[in-house]
Amino acid sequence: MNILFHASAGPDLARRLATAGGDTLRISICAEHDARRLAALLPETEVLWHVLTPATAEMIAAAPKLRLIQKIGVGVNTIDLDAARARAIPVCNLPGTNSRAVAELALALMLACLRRLPLFDAAMRAGEGFRLDPALLDGLGELGGRTVGLVGYGAIPRILAPILAALGCPVLYTARTPRADAIGQFRPLDQLLAEADIVSLHLPLTEQTTRLIDAPRLARMRPGSILINTARGGLIDQPALTAALRAGQLGAAGLDTFDPEPPNPADPLCHLPNVVLTPHIAWLTTGTFDRSLTIAASNCHRLTTGEPLLHRVA
Repeated sequence: MNILFHASAGPDLARRLATAGGDTLRISICAEHDARRLAALLPETEVLWHVLTPATAEMIAAAPKLRLIQKIGVGVNTIDLDAARARAIPVCNLPGTNSRAVAELALALMLACLRRLPLFDAAMRAGEGFRLDPALLDGLGELGGRTVGLVGYGAIPRILAPILAALGCPVLYTARTPRADAIGQFRPLDQLLAEADIVSLHLPLTEQTTRLIDAPRLARMRPGSILINTARGGLIDQPALTAALRAGQLGAAGLDTFDPEPPNPADPLCHLPNVVLTPHIAWLTTGTFDRSLTIAASNCHRLTTGEPLLHRVA
């Protein structure tokens, strides 16, 4: 079976991919930017292992032998589901495989914002770390004792909430309905924004959640509060976020996802000193890949044997 892994792979990941499917799966790696290789591979591709680069209708049409689109991750907003349905191509994802990785980076971004780690790292590398303006040392914060609001209560918040509680953080959460097993107190979204010192987003990107955090909702947040996004960039109105950070309405933001991706290097959001940025790598750990490739390979074998596919979403 010919499988196309549509993402760049370093030496370690390439080794993992080489052994992921045993002798029956032929896995080809195509970097996101390599349009020529993609065009050469798609005609013989039977399974697309999709990461982040959009799986468009044009891509799907260029793969006449395609039998499965397997998302390496959870969100399927970058897959043209209508084009897949039109050809009866199943789409599967991998819920839970990256939850711990994302939860841990969300926590890291909270700490990085509170302690201004990028500032100090850059200063030390420039030989200025011990000669900084004392004003830059004012207001450094601790996580313990701060109220953290989790927007969404799926697999990632279920891991993150007990960690935050153990660090001494009161936890609030919002979801469609209150959860009996949740750690923390339920709040409607607007009330959560008004009460939390740190707000962390954990929602899929849908028509209902696009620009969920817009200018009016940013204005509801506590002055000096912190916004964390390890979910999808489209959840936030980025120009409104930039304005709120510049005005001091928000104290900081930790962002792993953007709209568009990659962001324009000239975007002012990328140059604010109170923003910590990572390139959509919250999910990307060796643990995530080990869990993901096991299930993805299993779905390929299931496709051959006719067994039900795991985690089919379309």
